[in-house]
Amino acid sequence: MSISDLRQPYDNAPRLDVRDLEPDPVEQFHKWFKDAVQADIKEPNAMTLATVDAGGRPDARIVLLKDVDERGFTFYTNYGSAKAGQMAEHPQVALVFYWDVLFRQVRIRGTVEKVGRDESQAYWSTRPRGSQLGAIASNQSHELTDRTELEEAYGKAAERYAQTQVIPLFDGWGGYRVVHESIEFWQGQPSRLHDRLVYTPRDDGGWKVKRLAP
Repeated sequence: MSISDLRQPYDNAPRLDVRDLEPDPVEQFHKWFKDAVQADIKEPNAMTLATVDAGGRPDARIVLLKDVDERGFTFYTNYGSAKAGQMAEHPQVALVFYWDVLFRQVRIRGTVEKVGRDESQAYWSTRPRGSQLGAIASNQSHELTDRTELEEAYGKAAERYAQTQVIPLFDGWGGYRVVHESIEFWQGQPSRLHDRLVYTPRDDGGWKVKRLAP
């Protein structure tokens, strides 16, 4: 089959109307996220993070959402990574969630900021020990001579903390929060007549919703 022949008809997809939405976009996100979890989607918290590099060229990768509230959408990474450098230079970013089983995506645009040390520490303490050691061992986004170099770094980290029950959070790792400025909810529909409803802020601190053509 040719790639151009691949199509999804979106049959039996529910309609999305302004009357169906919660007044706050984060409340609406929680509603849809619960649907994604109940649909047994693998890693429903996986999201594309889009950034811009120093040359103005777009870049994107998948990261995992770890918290969301009225303040924004939080994820964690190495502060020395390529994306961290890009976000320091250009803090305007975008996120995309795609839940194929439900024919849904959520698009978020906003400004990114680092979360506080205490918040990063609280999440770090919940990570599996192997993930903590992996974060310590990896000089993220920097070139490796081969995989052996990474494995040796992991072994050294494991040896260093072999007698330590609690591995401390190191300075080069922590969280970012995307403070949302607009959130679009996209529901696939037959004949490509998709529903697109986007929240944008009102002057009074609330949110207004507008429908966009697909």
